[in-house]
Amino acid sequence: MITQSFLSSVEESNSANNNPSEFQTLQGKEPLKHLLIGSSKAVTSTIHYLQVIGYANVGDWSPLLPSPNPGEVMSILNRPIVV
Repeated sequence: MITQSFLSSVEESNSANNNPSEFQTLQGKEPLKHLLIGSSKAVTSTIHYLQVIGYANVGDWSPLLPSPNPGEVMSILNRPIVV
C-alpha cells in the first residue's frame, strides 16, 4: 500500500513537470514577477537588501538591464508564491 501511494505521487509529479505552470498550480503556487526600476545603485542595493532579509538570493535576479528611461536600469525576479 505504501508503494502504491509512492508510485501515484511520482506519476503525478512527472506529469506535472511536463507543464511547469500546472505543477505550480498543483502545489498551490502561482508565478509572480518582481520588477525593480531605478538607478543602478538603488536597484543593486535593493536586491542585496532582499537577500539580507531572506526574501530572494542575489543570483535569482536578472542582470541589470537598460530601462527605457535614461539613467535607469531594471532587474526582474520570477518567483512562485503561495496563494
